[in-house]
Amino acid sequence: MFRGEVVSIHVAASAGAPMESRQSIEVIVGRGLEGDRYLHGSGHWSSKPGVGRQVTLIEIESIEALEREKNIVIAPGASRRNLVTRGVPLNHLVGREIQVGAVRLFGRRLCEPCDYLEGLTTKGILTGLIHRAGLRADIVVGGSIHVGDSVKE
Repeated sequence: MFRGEVVSIHVAASAGAPMESRQSIEVIVGRGLEGDRYLHGSGHWSSKPGVGRQVTLIEIESIEALEREKNIVIAPGASRRNLVTRGVPLNHLVGREIQVGAVRLFGRRLCEPCDYLEGLTTKGILTGLIHRAGLRADIVVGGSIHVGDSVKE
């Protein structure tokens, strides 16, 4: 059992647009996050159907390890993930539900880094985040998520 927290929230209006930080966000069942590119179908991967595109999460610990191990410093939003967590074992949550504040998510699959992410950030991020770039999730119960909300099973 774990109990973590949301440390930051990020959305982008369209593919490749800078990520914007939010203190809270509305989460819409079956769609995504209010104001985010994937809610409107304008994300880089929107043309490829599949599950797990409603919400993405990454551990702040992965971003910190990237700096420590690869000397690559990125802001949490530069990871292109919507929710940055602390104390949440995201890789273990594939196929499981988690509670994020008032919202319930279902972990669909790992969110591996790709060439597109490396092109938007810096060389080396792809190998630095392999198997720890986060989780792709779908929304089971919508509502609001706020920075500081708890994350638990």
